[in-house]
Amino acid sequence: MGISELRHMRSRDLGAQVPMNPLGRELVRAGTISRSDATLAEMVRLHCDTSLDRILQAEGLATEDDLLAAHARRLSSTRLSAEDVMRAELVETGLDPRFLLKHGMLPIQSAAGVPVLATGGPDSLAALRPALPRKLDGARVVMAPRHAIQDRIAQEHRDILRQMAEARVPEIESCRTWGVHQHRRLRLTLVGLAVIIALSLAFPITVFALFAVWACFTLIVSAGLKIAAFLAQTSARSDTPRGPTPPQPLPKVSVLVPLFRETEIAHALIARLSRLTYPKCLLDVILVLEEEDALTRQTLAGIDLPPWVRPVIVPDGKPRTKPRAMNYALDFCQGDIIGIFDAEDAPEADQITIVARRFQQVPRDVACLQGILDYYNPTQNWLARCFTIEYATWFRSLMPGMARLGLAIPLGGTTLYFRRDALEELGGWDAHNVTEDADLGFRLARHGYRTEMIQTVTEEEANCRAWPWIKQRSRWLKGYMTTYLVHMRRPRLLYQQLGPRKFWGFQAHFVSALSQFLLAPVLWSFWLVLFGLPHPLDGTVPHALLMALGSLFLLVEVLNVCLHMASVSGPRHRHLMAWAPTMHFYTPLGAIAAYKALYELILRPFFWDKTTHGLSVTARGSRISNGGFDLSGIKLEPGHKGL
Repeated sequence: MGISELRHMRSRDLGAQVPMNPLGRELVRAGTISRSDATLAEMVRLHCDTSLDRILQAEGLATEDDLLAAHARRLSSTRLSAEDVMRAELVETGLDPRFLLKHGMLPIQSAAGVPVLATGGPDSLAALRPALPRKLDGARVVMAPRHAIQDRIAQEHRDILRQMAEARVPEIESCRTWGVHQHRRLRLTLVGLAVIIALSLAFPITVFALFAVWACFTLIVSAGLKIAAFLAQTSARSDTPRGPTPPQPLPKVSVLVPLFRETEIAHALIARLSRLTYPKCLLDVILVLEEEDALTRQTLAGIDLPPWVRPVIVPDGKPRTKPRAMNYALDFCQGDIIGIFDAEDAPEADQITIVARRFQQVPRDVACLQGILDYYNPTQNWLARCFTIEYATWFRSLMPGMARLGLAIPLGGTTLYFRRDALEELGGWDAHNVTEDADLGFRLARHGYRTEMIQTVTEEEANCRAWPWIKQRSRWLKGYMTTYLVHMRRPRLLYQQLGPRKFWGFQAHFVSALSQFLLAPVLWSFWLVLFGLPHPLDGTVPHALLMALGSLFLLVEVLNVCLHMASVSGPRHRHLMAWAPTMHFYTPLGAIAAYKALYELILRPFFWDKTTHGLSVTARGSRISNGGFDLSGIKLEPGHKGL
């Protein structure tokens, strides 16, 4: 609840009982805010785990300059400008620059030559002082803009922060060593390919039969996993909901929004974020920008960003990937919960409130909450319809069912929320893995954490053009291949960490998914049997067995259609049920993407084939299905052309 809402409530008597913060008294004395607003801000602070500074800024009652000046007067301290911070002489303390970034604190030399602590919020320094080196014992506080402090830290420690972002995950759990022996890997690949070709030429029927056996086996495993997950999710719907959460102050939440060449939808993004109903004094949205992406930076420079939205510039480096950028931006966050949005996302307005309250209900080992992803352009064309059906099946049926079965789940790339301490313990994201989300889901499970699905929806843009779809899917499949190889480096250790259920669930999911895509042409050959046409295994395998395999293939196809139809049977997607049978013509695109992924895994393992956003009118700012929005609340600088 914000101050504007409290003004409309008759809470004068309650407000009189709330003691005023020293900062509030100073601001009232200076005439910056009224006594009633100071009291209302204190009432908000009772329900929100944040400082009075953030409440007043978020409500537009005081600027950062007002607050810094008030702190300086209250503490008989000095107030520095951003230029002063950039010119100040630093004090070498040996502190981790990530620690300094996280707490917005910078040790510098005063004009008198003694160490002082530059900070934008002095209230938290009392708890930090025990972690400071002895030379800073008793160091006075000087006030400075937090963004200037972080900019100076980033400038002074540019190289080490860049290296930490690239190698934050322990090497044993990262794929960054994949490129070390590329020539040897290429030679081994060529040798293996030559052996397969030679065997296929010498024993074509035997090789094809082996592929067919493996394809059928993984088909059965995949179908069994889908059935088990769907049944588990169906039974979960009848569970009794948990009771109400005891009243607790809401926590601060930081949301990372990685942007790269997103000029088409930058304005609509800010409008969507502005629809969030979570108290803005607790919301810390970071727009993560690449240093070399001047166009996006220029676009954002023309938008008057709210005080709870700020850009962070990631220094250029390799690989230029989303997980590397998020690793860098993580230490700039102020929240106890870290969320991820993509540039084209349209989250439900109350999503973060649902997430924050759920984290307060669940045990500490639930380190991640995964929301449901959906699309706001499902009727744009056939490909968009099929993509929406696929997402509904995965996020509404299979993923919740797998979690219900006690299996580790590969995360989606957005609508993800983490406990910050758990995320930092694991080292954030693997900067070299192009599906850092799927990888992180299994790293969480390896270290004893759990992921829970929550019933909140984020809409995004369905990739609705064939070649961009193949490029996006090839990146996902390449990441799947990489994730499997990384985690299977030491199978025994993986088994010990995951336990038998999660370990075999990991094998069933990854091996069957990748095998089904790569061996799809082998499975398609069974259509020949069903239509009475010659099959490559005729004369080698009894016709009755071929018919049985063909019937199995057809049965699984029917099962998939039934799963798709059940997943879109709700009011939101019912119009897509008639399109579910056409998914049979959609899945061959995945086979093309799988071979592209295999090629890149060998030759370009860290290449990030970026998805193009803003192809639909909706993505660029028209009405969306879970609530309309416009751009009227976004202020543009004079002369800016807007959209």
